[in-house]
Amino acid sequence: MIVAAHAISVLYAAVLAYSGIGKLRRDPVQVANLERVGVTRGIAVLAVLELAAALGLVAGLAVWQLAVAAGAGAALYFAGALVVHMRAGDRAIVVPLVLLGTAIVVMASAVARGLT
Repeated sequence: MIVAAHAISVLYAAVLAYSGIGKLRRDPVQVANLERVGVTRGIAVLAVLELAAALGLVAGLAVWQLAVAAGAGAALYFAGALVVHMRAGDRAIVVPLVLLGTAIVVMASAVARGLT
């Protein structure tokens, strides 16, 4: 169980880091997606939030409370992303929905790890 929880955390951290770096580099695909839902300012802030969550998940491998905090932060981030997509009338919500679910799984597995 612990190996699986760590693997999910590391893979999720990699996804968040990739996305955060893409936003910092102004990746055309990411910028187009953000513009489609009306997010034209604050892209750097979104990138920093994703990178902070990624770092928290990696640090959470040693201190489970950090993984819980990072997972909670990522869950809030992607819940917000779902709201923004739906308010903009964008039906491309599968990716933020999956990332929200993954954040919840990571957070729950970190809590389970801490309780054992």
